Amino acid sequence: MATLKRSLSLPLLVLYGLGTTIGAGIYALLGELAGVSGYMAPASFLVASFMAALTAASFAELSGRFPHCAGAALYVKEGLNSERLSILVGLLVVAAGLVSAAALTIAFAGYLHDLFELNKLTTIIAVSLLLGGTAAWGITQSVFIAALVTVIEIGGLLLVIAVSHSSFNELPSRIGELIPSLESASLGAVYSGALLAFYAFIGFEDMVDVAEEVKEVKRNLPTAILLTLGITTLLYMVIMVAAVLSIHPSQLAASEAPLAYLYEHYTGDKGIIGVIGLFAIINGALIQMIMASRVLYGLSSRNLLPALLSKIHPRTRTPLVATFLVTVVVLMLAVTGKLTTLAELTSLIILVVFALVNLSLLRIKRRTPVPSDSISFPIWVPALGFLVCSGFVLSQLVALF
Repeated sequence: MATLKRSLSLPLLVLYGLGTTIGAGIYALLGELAGVSGYMAPASFLVASFMAALTAASFAELSGRFPHCAGAALYVKEGLNSERLSILVGLLVVAAGLVSAAALTIAFAGYLHDLFELNKLTTIIAVSLLLGGTAAWGITQSVFIAALVTVIEIGGLLLVIAVSHSSFNELPSRIGELIPSLESASLGAVYSGALLAFYAFIGFEDMVDVAEEVKEVKRNLPTAILLTLGITTLLYMVIMVAAVLSIHPSQLAASEAPLAYLYEHYTGDKGIIGVIGLFAIINGALIQMIMASRVLYGLSSRNLLPALLSKIHPRTRTPLVATFLVTVVVLMLAVTGKLTTLAELTSLIILVVFALVNLSLLRIKRRTPVPSDSISFPIWVPALGFLVCSGFVLSQLVALF
């Protein structure tokens, strides 16, 4: 019987994680965060990174304890001892991936329409099929393509940092503007910005769903999750500091493409950053589709979903039926859905999953000793992670209703 192929090294896995975490978010979020937090935006990113790190640490520890596909669903099964809740979490993760991929496909089609006046419906169909075909081709090939695009994305961020490096000459004299005071307005700006910036760190959770295709998984997967969060935080902080030192936050907030605007501020041209943003969008969609197909495979291989979904093609060593199903659903959602609705729904689903995963690790740590070959964090990490994610879920529900 064919099985998934263990071919992902630590560098490839980190690039996979960076591709799904950095994605298109920073290319648009920069302006929104500047509008909410002003000069406190870098501090907001720092607070958000700490909040995200709590859940990332939980995923890192659980991925070492249970290095299998269907990550979050498996973790909930082991922690809360509920098969039904496990299936629900698995389906929620799949739903989040499908909805996110559809939202990114819509965004890509809209962006391409603005550049070249291509028909949006035709673009959505062509892109969905191309992504599905890439995901079915093979894990090494599809992740290599995703990693290559991720290198381009990171190159775009480094390019912006390079052209705006002169702004850091002002940092010693202006650092006081970026440090929050104890006044309620200042702390409120940091808190509001952190709520928004938190979503720029979402993505590390997808890494656990390719666990059965990772070399030396118990060492490489937890390491890759933590490296991904660390690199992402560093890039976000440097970009945000350069942005607010270079351009007034209100001007950043008014721009539809703030990163391209920052690049144009120093070079007089923004074309290349816009194109890189286009790559970032499509890369995120590909990674979400790979993730969703692997979760379906993982649930099926544990007899929680129909056996057909765990069929592995002997040549490609990929779950073709699961990938085909993912492609069809993404295509349908992209054709019929609205971008903003899909994006909001993705965030809410992921936060519910995060809360349950943190709660699961909390339960596991209280009753099971840490394996000698597994990374471990203090018990307050999943406890605080559960409280943070639950608070986000409640705030989103209040905003919706």
